[in-house]
Amino acid sequence: MDAHAPPAHGAVIDAPRRWLRLEGALVATVATLAYAKAGGGWGEFAAWLLLPDVALLAYVAGPRAGAMAYNLAHTAAVPLALAGAGLLGAETMALKAALIWWAHIGFDRALGFGLKYPSGFGDTHLGRLGGRATIHPPCPASC
Repeated sequence: MDAHAPPAHGAVIDAPRRWLRLEGALVATVATLAYAKAGGGWGEFAAWLLLPDVALLAYVAGPRAGAMAYNLAHTAAVPLALAGAGLLGAETMALKAALIWWAHIGFDRALGFGLKYPSGFGDTHLGRLGGRATIHPPCPASC
């Protein structure tokens, strides 16, 4: 992105964007290391790592449904609740699943895949995917 180009609506730019991507890399790293420490197997990790992306199928129903499903599957709140339940109930599988989920979210953020706007898959809180930022009209009240 051009350092002087205006961001897409709601997109973070410049240093804050770099910090958020670095934060994603750290989340991915720590979640992966914690998963290993919890005794998880790498075959299981690899098999489940991309599961949150099944939410992309909701884009078949349109960009609004796709963004809603994607964002639900890519926010830290859901795996946080799962990890809490796993810790409180001493359920190792729930904790390992949450760590894999966090690793996925972290990898996505590190690569620049942010939470989606209903205007289209490429419109994220970390900027427009696939190239330079484009200027969008203000998000309508229905966003």
